[in-house]
Amino acid sequence: MILHAYFARKFLLNFLALFAIMFGLVFVIDVIDQTRKFSSFDISFREVLGLTILNIPESLNEVLPLIIIFSTVSLFVGLARSSELVVTRASGRSAMRAVIAPAVMAFLIGCIAVMMLGPLVAATSKRYAVVAENYRSGGASALAVSVDGLWLRQGDETGQAVIRATRSNTDASVLFDVSFYMFDPEGSPIRRIEAENARLTQDGWQLDMAKSWPLERGQNPEVNAETFESLTVSTTLTLDRIRENLGRPSFVSIWDMRDYIDQLEVSGFSSRAHRVWLISEFARPLFLMSMVLVAAAFTMRHTRFGGTGIAVLAAVLLGFSLYFIRSFAHILGENGQLPILLAAWAPPMAALFLATGLLLSAEDG
Repeated sequence: MILHAYFARKFLLNFLALFAIMFGLVFVIDVIDQTRKFSSFDISFREVLGLTILNIPESLNEVLPLIIIFSTVSLFVGLARSSELVVTRASGRSAMRAVIAPAVMAFLIGCIAVMMLGPLVAATSKRYAVVAENYRSGGASALAVSVDGLWLRQGDETGQAVIRATRSNTDASVLFDVSFYMFDPEGSPIRRIEAENARLTQDGWQLDMAKSWPLERGQNPEVNAETFESLTVSTTLTLDRIRENLGRPSFVSIWDMRDYIDQLEVSGFSSRAHRVWLISEFARPLFLMSMVLVAAAFTMRHTRFGGTGIAVLAAVLLGFSLYFIRSFAHILGENGQLPILLAAWAPPMAALFLATGLLLSAEDG
C-alpha cells in the first residue's frame, strides 16, 4: 500500500508539473493565434488576453491525454534511471503492480475532468463564442434551445432581433410558428412579426403568411398592422454560424446534457452528435487509464538496455494514433455509420486491451 501511494504521488506531481508547462505553452500559442484572428478588428491587447483566458480551458481539455502520456513517460523513465523499478522487482513485487497506482490516478483525473473541467469548458467556450462574435460584427448572434422552443438572436450596428420558433427542421434552415421581435440600437422595440414559417436564404429570412405590428411610440399596433403572403427580413445569420453554435456539444455542461438532448429532439433537431459526446465523456476516464498503460509498456525497461528515446517516441506516437482513432470513431458515430455505444466505448476498450497486451508481453514475454 505504501508503494502504491509512493507511485501515485510521483505520478500526480509529474502530472501537475506538466499541466503547468502545457498551460504556459497553450497560453503563449493562443495569444498569438487570437492576435492573428482579430488583427483586422479594433480590439486592445487586454481584450485579446481575455479571449485567450476564455479559450484556454477547451485547449487544455483537448490535450489532456497527451499530458497523461508524458506524465507516465516521465514517471517510469525516472524510476528506471534511479533503479527503483529494479528494487521493486527484487523485493518480489511484479513491475505490473507499479502501473496500478498511476492507472488509478489517471482514472480519477479523468473523472475530475468530466465532472469539473467539462462544465468549466462549456461555460468559457460559450462565453468565448459570444465575445468573439461581438468583436467581429458589433452585435452578438446566439442560439438557444429550451422547453419554449428555439431562440435565435441576431444583431448588427442597426439593432438587434430576437427570433422564437416552436420547432425547426434538422439544420435550423426552416423555422415553424415563428415570431420576430426587433429592437433599435438603444434597445427599444420597433417591430413584431409572426409567420407560419421562415426559411433562411441568401437574401435573409423568407417568411410565409406573415403579420407585422409596428411597436414605435404613438402608433396603434393592431390598427397599423400589415399582412404579407411573403416577406423578407434581412439577417446576419448563416447556416454555418447556426450549425456552429448548435453543433458543438462542448458548449453544454455534462450535467445539463440530458435535458438539452430532450429539448433538441422536441425542437426537431438531431441529437445524435450530443448523445455520442455524452457517452464518450463517460468513457473518457477509461481512455486516460489506457494512455498510462500504453506509455508504461514502452518505458518500464531499464535505461542500461538503451533505446529510451525510441521507446518514448513509440509511446507518444501510439498514444496519438489511439487518440486519432477515438476521434474518427466519434465522427462515424455522429454521421450514423457506427452505433452510438460502439463509437463511444470501442476506442477506449480497444486501447485498454492493446496496452495491457503490450505490457504483459514486455514484462512476462
